Amino acid sequence: DLFAGPTETMVIADETVDAEICATDLLGQAEHGYNSPAVLVTNSRKLAEETLSEIDRILDILPTAGTARVSWEEYGEVILCDTYDEMLAVADDIASEHVQVMTDRDDWFLDNMTCYGALFLGPRTNVSNGDKVIGTNHTLPTKKAGRYTGGLWVGKYLKTHSYQKVTTDEAATLIGEYGSRLCMLEGFVGHAEQCNVRVRRYGGINVPYGEAAPYRDAAE
Repeated sequence: DLFAGPTETMVIADETVDAEICATDLLGQAEHGYNSPAVLVTNSRKLAEETLSEIDRILDILPTAGTARVSWEEYGEVILCDTYDEMLAVADDIASEHVQVMTDRDDWFLDNMTCYGALFLGPRTNVSNGDKVIGTNHTLPTKKAGRYTGGLWVGKYLKTHSYQKVTTDEAATLIGEYGSRLCMLEGFVGHAEQCNVRVRRYGGINVPYGEAAPYRDAAE
C-alpha cells in the first residue's frame, strides 16, 4: 500500500527562522543514506542563499558528511517560491515523507496540505524528535506515495467488511437504469443485463435484451 524508499525530508520555511536551523534539519536527514532527498521550499531568497552557505559550513564539520554530502549533492534542492500558495503547491507536488513547516502560518499549511507522510510544525519540532521520542508512527510513504496513502496505523492491520442492500422496488429500478447505461458505455453487456433484469422485474420496464435502459423523466 506504499513504497518503502529512502528517507525524504522537506523544510518549508520563511524568514521567521534562520539558515542554521534549516541547514541542520536538512543534513540531519540526508545522513540516512546516499540517496536521501532533502528539499528546502522557501519564499525568502535571503534564507535560501544563507542556507546554502550554512550547509557548506556544516558539511565541513559533520562526522557523517561522507554520506550526507553525497545525498545533498545528488538529491538536495532549494526551491524559491513567490508566495505561500506556491510553496503549498510545490510541497504537495513533491509529497515528501517528512515535512517540517517553520513559517508564520504553520497551521495554515496543516489545514491545506494534502500530500505528505508526516508534518512537523514549528521550529521547536523536528524529524529527529519524531524518529526517536514524540512519534507518531514512522513507517511513512515515500516516492510520492503520500499522494494517495498515509503512514502505517492500526487500521492497516484490521480486516474490514462492507455490504449493500437495496430495499425498495423503486431504488432497484433507478439504480439498475443508471447501472445499465454505464455498463453499456463500457461494452459490458453481461453486466448491463444484471441491471436490466432488475429494471424489468422491479420496474416493469421492458428493456430489450443487450440494450441500455432508456432514460426516463424523473416525474414518471
